[in-house]
Amino acid sequence: MTTTTEAISPAMLDDDVADYISRGLEHLWVHTQQQADLEKEDGLKVIVRGEGIHLWDIKGRKFIDAMSGLWVVNAGHGRAELADVAATQMREMAYANTFSYANKPAIDLAEKLAGLMPPSLNRVFFVNSGSEAVETAIRMAKNYQYNIGEKKRYKVLARRGSYHGMTAGALSVNGAAAINRAPWEPLVAGSVFVENVNCYRCPFEKTYPSCDTFCARSIERTIQAERPETIAAFIAEPISAANAVSQPPPEYWPTIRNLCDKYGILLIADEVINGFGRTGKWFASELYNFEPDLMTMAKGLSSGYLPIAAVGVSDRVAKEFQGEKARTFAGGITFGTHPVACAVALANLQIIERENLVENAARNGAYLLQRLNSLKESHPTIGEVRGQGLLIGVEIVKDPATRAPFPESDDLAGKLSAALVRNGILSRAGNLVNIAPPLVISEAECDDLVARFDAALGETEQELGIA
Repeated sequence: MTTTTEAISPAMLDDDVADYISRGLEHLWVHTQQQADLEKEDGLKVIVRGEGIHLWDIKGRKFIDAMSGLWVVNAGHGRAELADVAATQMREMAYANTFSYANKPAIDLAEKLAGLMPPSLNRVFFVNSGSEAVETAIRMAKNYQYNIGEKKRYKVLARRGSYHGMTAGALSVNGAAAINRAPWEPLVAGSVFVENVNCYRCPFEKTYPSCDTFCARSIERTIQAERPETIAAFIAEPISAANAVSQPPPEYWPTIRNLCDKYGILLIADEVINGFGRTGKWFASELYNFEPDLMTMAKGLSSGYLPIAAVGVSDRVAKEFQGEKARTFAGGITFGTHPVACAVALANLQIIERENLVENAARNGAYLLQRLNSLKESHPTIGEVRGQGLLIGVEIVKDPATRAPFPESDDLAGKLSAALVRNGILSRAGNLVNIAPPLVISEAECDDLVARFDAALGETEQELGIA
């Protein structure tokens, strides 16, 4: 399959395209990208329009957004309804002091979230991004322990391979392999890392179910070694996208919940990627039958139409901040609880609910998973396809028998990324390919996505000399 190209407008001439790319390379710092890579041919892609699951770039090419931006655009691109909601709220009131006053959209959104979150979570603290939500949840967990008299509890348990954001506190518990923490160290003191769950590449070289979920049980040893009276919280994603979309066994999260209860540790569920229908449930904690003490949310909360994030707080935690002024959870974010962002987020949740997009993610996610699995018959490089709902990862291996990954010298990421672009797909690619399209995807669009991925992987295998 060759590149799908559709003209945006006859007015978009080659000189206009070159001008934008030139000015972008000179002035815009693109997050996480190396300037030298952006300066290569077709290195800088300027996206100009979106509709449904598709994006168009400044050159007129049409792509399937196979990663929903960054696991963000759950309701799909091009929702004029959300633009109208933003404009209406801006005309009525764009901003008021969020440290001192409430606003109607924030109250409405908080009530809506309370009805969607696990039953024990009924309070919401709004911020702007997933990183800020993680930072706030960690600060809140430590403050809670202080308020109840556990003043030695400052440590936070986190998992190797998990991603939690890039602010100082979030980076301190960020164990993602792709993030080199060294340039910013020392970070916030007290982060303690434990092994993650990965049944395809078990760090303990065990096999489920005979392992009896050792990855979860072994965390107790770390708790005891660090001394329970020093540990404030444990943070993890129900399904970690950064850790190769590795799904935990059904016993994993109940085991973690029991350990936290046993030792007085608050459990923070990072649902920034997992939440708002991505896994076929409103929140992934539903899949594993556990309720966290704190829950971080962002991304799909507004489907990316405006920046907004939140921390969901359990009744048990919230009540320990009530009473004397000294017990107040101090500090906030200037643009947290922003009325326009809250109004748009509420309208976004109403779209997800009205159009049954959570159910669509479960149904078409299962279909897409099955279709991707069928490619194993013709592609020896597919080691495993795994995921839940529309949070899917395809692990690419050099040797399926040994599960050996491609070494960096083979430049799998560069070759496969280029092949995906040629075949009209935008996503992250390398030893893991992320497949997480908007929740509006249809069965026919799933077939189209699989056909394009099939072609791109075939081209890459040929380039790598794999029959």
